[in-house]
Amino acid sequence: MTDWSPLEAELERLQAPLPVWWRDDDAIADTPALDQLIEMAEGAGWPLHLAIIPAEANETLARRLRGCGSVVPVTHGWAHANNAPEGEKKAEFGAHRPVAEMAAEAGASRARLANVLGTEPAPMFVPPWNRIAPDLLPMLPEQRFSTISTFTPRKDAEAAPGLRRINTHLDPIDWRGSRSLVAPDRLIAQMACDLRDRREGRADAAEPYGLLTHHLVHDEAIWHFVADLLTRLSRAPLTLWDARAPHITEPTP
Repeated sequence: MTDWSPLEAELERLQAPLPVWWRDDDAIADTPALDQLIEMAEGAGWPLHLAIIPAEANETLARRLRGCGSVVPVTHGWAHANNAPEGEKKAEFGAHRPVAEMAAEAGASRARLANVLGTEPAPMFVPPWNRIAPDLLPMLPEQRFSTISTFTPRKDAEAAPGLRRINTHLDPIDWRGSRSLVAPDRLIAQMACDLRDRREGRADAAEPYGLLTHHLVHDEAIWHFVADLLTRLSRAPLTLWDARAPHITEPTP
């Protein structure tokens, strides 16, 4: 049986509502997994930041998202293609291409996504594999992005002038092993440690704490953990961050 007490103890120590948000990566089409994801987000009352691969996004996704106010579309690179040399960590927008070329591609990605969806995505850029060349960051505001999102606690609130950083922090998938659920005790311990670091000043407590999921590869263990986590968090004082708005709000009861 999963022991949630380490996380619950940290949630009880909160001195202010915990800012949270949710990002799910790699959407391209309407699928049963996407339906399950959206239903889960709507049930929890959380905005769902759906990181969509522009080159692969199709009309079925656009139809599914029309009128779906709980989903916040954001730009997930261009084609989720690895441009890193062999032997280096995967990256589409890493330091392997001319920065001006990558900036133009990021802008084209946002424009293509807007064309497919029939509406502007939120002004967030999510680089595939959570890796991006530092020299590209100052050029993203010129491409109408105001937020960059990767993984792990941020060091600075601004990645570049006019570009805020809102990262994700908890990923339940064991990517290097089973590709199923990371041991729940490890995930609970990690989040409890993250909250303790924020409470004790070792991490930025103003950064919304981000849940990162990948609906297309979820198995039942992952779905169950995410649902259980959302239920546990619903009992704590929260505020919900939304890339479409300049502020955070309380979740709908």
